[in-house]
Amino acid sequence: MSDTARLVLDYLDTLGIGYRTAEHAPANTMADCAAVDAVLGALTVKNIFLTTKNKKRCFLCICRPDARFHTADISRQVGSSRLSFAPEAMLFERLRCHGGSASPLGLIFPEAGGVALIVDSALRDEPTLAFHPCDNTMTVAMSAGDFFGVFLSAVGVEVVEVKF
Repeated sequence: MSDTARLVLDYLDTLGIGYRTAEHAPANTMADCAAVDAVLGALTVKNIFLTTKNKKRCFLCICRPDARFHTADISRQVGSSRLSFAPEAMLFERLRCHGGSASPLGLIFPEAGGVALIVDSALRDEPTLAFHPCDNTMTVAMSAGDFFGVFLSAVGVEVVEVKF
């Protein structure tokens, strides 16, 4: 387990959030995550790290794995100029993640201040959500109630819900 993953799990422990973990080969795609979902009985969300053209605002978008992502539609729903994929260096700087391991669990780090979270509103209907702890060789599953009610409240992030 990486040091970053350990920090994430320790943070969840301090919040009293119950979770299950699975260690696995690097899961770089949503197809890779599907097998882990079966083991954990959870839905691993798709994570897309975005920025504005001038790179002054950053957003982490989380959605269902099968959701069709259209930047123009999401940009309009969040009231932003056209969003685009952020460079990997910015992802690492803000959330301590690399491509393939982006995660809202990286919002615990001080560098994540100012990163807004765009949430697929359909995720609220899922009983259990799963995320990488900023390391794509592990997946963490927790109840959607704990994620939305406890975790997001604790990190104090701006949450914007959208429809895909």
